[in-house]
Amino acid sequence: MGKANRVLLMLIAMVVIMITAVGINRAVEQRSTKQWAKERRERYEEARAEVAEIQMTISELSQDPQALEEFIKENQQYFEDGMDVGEGSIGEEAGSEKDQKENQYRESDVSENDISGNTVSGNDISGNDVSGNDISGNSVSGNTISGNSISGNSVSENTVTGNDISGNGISANNLAKESGRSDDGSSVSGNTLLEKRKIRGSYQETILQKERNMEVIEARKVDFSHKKIVCLGDSITAAANLENMEDYQRYSYPFYLKELLNAESVENLGIGGSSIGRYWENAFVDRYQEIPEDADIILVMGGTNDGFCVSQKDFGIMEERKEGTFIGDLDELMRGLKKSYPDAQIVFATPLPNVLHDMLRKERDYLLPQSMIVNVMKELGREYGIPVIDLYNSNVLDSHDAAVIYNYMPDGVHCNPEGYQVLAQQIAAELVRICEMQEEDLEEEL
Repeated sequence: MGKANRVLLMLIAMVVIMITAVGINRAVEQRSTKQWAKERRERYEEARAEVAEIQMTISELSQDPQALEEFIKENQQYFEDGMDVGEGSIGEEAGSEKDQKENQYRESDVSENDISGNTVSGNDISGNDVSGNDISGNSVSGNTISGNSISGNSVSENTVTGNDISGNGISANNLAKESGRSDDGSSVSGNTLLEKRKIRGSYQETILQKERNMEVIEARKVDFSHKKIVCLGDSITAAANLENMEDYQRYSYPFYLKELLNAESVENLGIGGSSIGRYWENAFVDRYQEIPEDADIILVMGGTNDGFCVSQKDFGIMEERKEGTFIGDLDELMRGLKKSYPDAQIVFATPLPNVLHDMLRKERDYLLPQSMIVNVMKELGREYGIPVIDLYNSNVLDSHDAAVIYNYMPDGVHCNPEGYQVLAQQIAAELVRICEMQEEDLEEEL
């Protein structure tokens, strides 16, 4: 055999070896990918089962305010770790004795005012939390709230500095500044959740924001009577936690939204257990095409279930935006909505902060803080010109506050009818602001 033929045979053999090696590598990669996907799915299902157990625990404790308070205190560190402590500190001292005295709920200021079924009268808030006080019949009476902590957030963090609450309103000082708005109409929170928690607890903030939100809704200049609104979401949109009630969806936040805005229609596309990303069935990114073509406003509220699943690998990176990662699927969802519904006003809402997420992180340290989901949602919203309602940093309905669980969110993540109404008011007020800003921009263009 000639030298040329031997060289040719060697080259052919090398090519065959290379092709075989590539095939083997691909097969190994495929098996590895399938195995990883299988393990990831099992991990998701385990997390989902754990979340259900935590919900049951909180639901049982929600019947006993003192037991609920103790539970929150025992897990305080895990709750704080889940809220980006690096952005601010938690657990600072309350301040001077004079400041504490100025922060009292005075009987003359809060008297005979029913707050979600709980009458508050003759009680002082002196820089700290509720513990060791007899709470019966859904009322707190004659007890000084001092020396303890509410829902892991001592009132030293949640103090209403220099403000008296009079008839469920505010006297002496103004509330925290209104959230700013970016040019695209999205919410730009003036404070992080941690910073707001240092001013007042979520229950206090929720009560105060209810009044503000209704003022915005009642003074609206936008006519929603010809608007068709569609709400894409998970179990919070579907009004989970109320299934044992007759016609329970009439207590969902989309139902309340229709009443508050006097909209022509509000369609509820909430499915329990669904997520933005493709972790299991009914992902938002796989079903947004179900939204009717004539929708005028598309509201997407999600991310809670994603938070129960997402590791750093699952989260992905902005530079790649790979399908199957949270960033990749969220990007696909936003891009798809903009393309498929060019005439609709698309609005996203971040998840509410919840204790279940942080309790799950206690056992599964690979999970990321909720704030990472919130931040990337806002970043992609800015990129696509989609307004994002920042519920996470609003300090409204934050179930790290035991009083919020007791009054509004009995399992720590889903609302009761009053809670869903509060959520609808918060979202409705934001929609009014967004739509009014959009109309102002159109008028300026003309």
